[in-house]
Amino acid sequence: MKKNNAFKAVTPYAPAGDQPQAINILAQSILEGNRYQTLEGVTGSGKTFTMANIIEKTQLPTIIMTHNKTLAAQLYSEFKTFFPHNHVEYFISYYDYYQPEAYIPRQDLFIEKDSAINDELERLRLSATANLLSYDDVIVIASVSANYGLGDPQEYEKMVQVLSIGDDISQKSLLLRLIDMGYSRNDTVFESGHIRVSGDVIDIYPPYLEDQAVRIEFFGDEVESINTFEVISNKRLENLDKVTIYATSQFSVTKEKLSRAIKRIEEELDERLDYFLKEDKIVEAQRLKQRTEFDLEMLETVGMCKGIENYSRHLTDKKPGEAPYTLLDYFDIHHKEYLVIVDESHVSLPQFRGMYAGDRSRKEVLVEHGFRLPSALDNRPFRLEEYIVKAPHYLFVSATPNAYELELSSVKAEQIIRPTGLLDPEIIVKSSDNQVEDLHDEIKKTVAKGDRVLVTVLTKKMAEALSKYLADFGIKVQYMHSDIDAIERNQIIRALRMGVFDVLIGINLLREGLDLPEVSLVAILDADKEGFLRSETALIQTIGRAARHIDGRVILYANTMTGSMERAIAKTQARREKQDAYNKAHNIIPTGVSRTLDENLKLEDSGELYNRSQKADRMPASERKKLLKDLNEKMKQAAKQLEFEEAARLRDEIAKIKQL
Repeated sequence: MKKNNAFKAVTPYAPAGDQPQAINILAQSILEGNRYQTLEGVTGSGKTFTMANIIEKTQLPTIIMTHNKTLAAQLYSEFKTFFPHNHVEYFISYYDYYQPEAYIPRQDLFIEKDSAINDELERLRLSATANLLSYDDVIVIASVSANYGLGDPQEYEKMVQVLSIGDDISQKSLLLRLIDMGYSRNDTVFESGHIRVSGDVIDIYPPYLEDQAVRIEFFGDEVESINTFEVISNKRLENLDKVTIYATSQFSVTKEKLSRAIKRIEEELDERLDYFLKEDKIVEAQRLKQRTEFDLEMLETVGMCKGIENYSRHLTDKKPGEAPYTLLDYFDIHHKEYLVIVDESHVSLPQFRGMYAGDRSRKEVLVEHGFRLPSALDNRPFRLEEYIVKAPHYLFVSATPNAYELELSSVKAEQIIRPTGLLDPEIIVKSSDNQVEDLHDEIKKTVAKGDRVLVTVLTKKMAEALSKYLADFGIKVQYMHSDIDAIERNQIIRALRMGVFDVLIGINLLREGLDLPEVSLVAILDADKEGFLRSETALIQTIGRAARHIDGRVILYANTMTGSMERAIAKTQARREKQDAYNKAHNIIPTGVSRTLDENLKLEDSGELYNRSQKADRMPASERKKLLKDLNEKMKQAAKQLEFEEAARLRDEIAKIKQL
């Protein structure tokens, strides 16, 4: 383990507003040994900056987890900037798109696992696990993928090859060892995970290094020199005295352990086949025998097979039902003290809770019908109760933390003050008896000032009917709901910001993830219909959509005052008063947030591509071929920028057009 640089946040800004107090309270709580703490911070108050300062104050290796992979990419970019001299890593699902295997009994339909691995994301995952075993100063930005099963970190640590100048080792011994670690020899095409040999030189391309490889030069059976070089140019980069090479997969295990795992898989297969035959399930028995024996043959031959994670219980010596190894175990192995930051905890923790049940129900059907061994059920994500006690320290971060994290926490810090001085929006409650007519008048006033409007309703039918009603009065309006795919959604949001239309109507899509500085009015229809879409959390999140504009207003249309409305209004008003008092005390003049379209919306011409793809069935073959090429380029661009959800949507568009 290398004791590397201390965590040092590099930024021209100093903590301001509520930030200094929040940083001190939370850092002190963590240093005193408390396990749980919460940061309640409004939109625009600089929660990410506070998180960076807490890491610097506590000097703890940290994993920052969020439910949203797009948000994870944004956090990764920000923390790379904050900590340029430390190891900031990225750990999300390495698929550009992923269709898990599943079986639908009523249709007798088996859906084969379909996926496309993003090599860059796979490299970043391997870089995260390798650096966790090598350095102290590691920050990992992760999605829910970090809660899914990985290989045994102790076994992964054994699957390394340490080489120093002067070591006595033959080329043949080194090559055999590297092949055991998952590398493959290819002297012609040198790619990630390959080794090549030229005379007394062995080149190794570890999959966790970016565009560089390691060159080992021998003199007889002695290591004479070690250096790194650029893969493309072959330019020498750095001379080394010592190098540590890690395996190509977190599921790599030693030969002895693999042999034991294969034996246990064979025993489980025999037991399961006996069960199926006794139950007169001949088809299921044949399925299982054919698939498992093929996997066993692959494991015996190359040490890997497709879907190796389904045998993780045997490979990691875990007991049935025992919690799997995950990324947190790679922190545990060397970092007895570390910090887990759960960003947007009001969404992330419920999502972590739901992951296990969804995964379990799908796999139980596969096991029941002979597509997988029962041990595949143990290739699973953490249950929430396992996750929440795994790490020594947790920090929950949200504008609307749930009762769950607040009850757990020893301390809660509030971050209400915005450095920009912007106040929370003014809230007005109006009767819902004539809500549509009144909304029309309010929209007219807002649009006349050049601002935009968001309207949230309860049903898709209402969104469509309201859009038609407003359009009939000459208002430029569009609606958005879950049936609209991501490409068209991006197009709609961009068009709103550009002023192509002035009013966007939606359902729950308006609660989170839309950062629209041009919006000065948010209207919530039927705000007194208590439920998920009108809960305190949902209302506060929706109200926050108007918090980026200096003249932000929110109208709640309701005939009764619900408990959720009362609490949301009270909390917003308290925040507004606190910010106003701070502004007056420090002579701060509120300034609106401005954000360029390019920064907010990547893949600028996705909308145009969407329009073209909608007309693909009427295109000549040559034009359709050109469209496919453009979509394919956009898909690759999205994957390269870690916008893998966008890449998946583009992939789906390509598939639709290919069917034509």
